[in-house]
Amino acid sequence: MGSGICGAALKRAADALLQSLGKDSVSLLLPGSATAGDAAGLLGLVDPGVQAVLIAPVAARELTTGNLGPRRRVEFTMPASAIGEALPGLGMGTAEELFNAVLALNYNNDLFHIESVVPESFGGTVCFYLVTAVE
Repeated sequence: MGSGICGAALKRAADALLQSLGKDSVSLLLPGSATAGDAAGLLGLVDPGVQAVLIAPVAARELTTGNLGPRRRVEFTMPASAIGEALPGLGMGTAEELFNAVLALNYNNDLFHIESVVPESFGGTVCFYLVTAVE
């Protein structure tokens, strides 16, 4: 069995695990790319907006905040397959590029700032991304 087949099987198993743990979803908010062709657009006076990338299934887990006070801190377990599927449409080559470009993470209509991203690998295949975010 080739590593490609084994890797695909691991990602399917990871997706099934996340589906059973939580059927949450998040939207990664990225800078928009639309600009007007008139003088205002050329001068950068047009707000390009944001684009939302839906990631599902996601398992969310509230973390203790310690000295952060009333702010919420949540760990999101995201499937590597969903992240990988989003990359080509965004013109990005790696998950690191994607997470570095994220302006905010929208979860249940609350906006979070990404604090850290840790890829979780099994058998040499990244199956999950553990994303810690603060409100």
